[in-house]
Amino acid sequence: MTNLDQRVAVLIDTQNMYHSAKHIHNARLAFAKIVDALTGGRPLIRVFAYVAKSKTGEEQAFFGALQEAGIELKVKDIQEFASGEKKADWDVGMTVDAIRLAPKVDTIILMTGDGDFVPLVHFLQQQGVRVEVAAFGESTNAQLKASADKFYDISTEGRTFLMTSKGSRTRHSDAYDDAFDEEPRPMAQRRGDDKDKMSPGKKVRVTF
Repeated sequence: MTNLDQRVAVLIDTQNMYHSAKHIHNARLAFAKIVDALTGGRPLIRVFAYVAKSKTGEEQAFFGALQEAGIELKVKDIQEFASGEKKADWDVGMTVDAIRLAPKVDTIILMTGDGDFVPLVHFLQQQGVRVEVAAFGESTNAQLKASADKFYDISTEGRTFLMTSKGSRTRHSDAYDDAFDEEPRPMAQRRGDDKDKMSPGKKVRVTF
């Protein structure tokens, strides 16, 4: 049973989550709502979304929606190589932030299906931190699932947080779609929007 006194931090591998929702379910993920559900009434210390910024800035509406919902952004420019390859890898940044947050929280929730985070999970657990993973079961690394203290399968447990895209794809599709069909609201204002969601906990900001 989850201890409601646990201090929680949530780190969102935004590209992994966005593309998994798009390719598995042809849908978008309501990030702020699922963060509320994952914290389940526990005090939320920090929540970061790691995002990539393109030269065209097509994803700004998506970024704005996350920020208006109370999610802090860590932004990195997409690197474009002469070969045409594009890259914006946040693995190291997420890992460093998790390690820096570890002394200040009891639980870290990693929203990612990337198996590269397995060593981080083990390290955090050795420091006495509970590690929960939330991702899509179909695309999540098996070892990451097994290593986590709890695995939350968005495909089965979080389907109410998936939003089917309306109409045809827009020019924003190759970057990020808007995060919400509705007007985004700060987390503290949402109560009982989803029947399987617990009330969000008090958000407490710490510096690191």
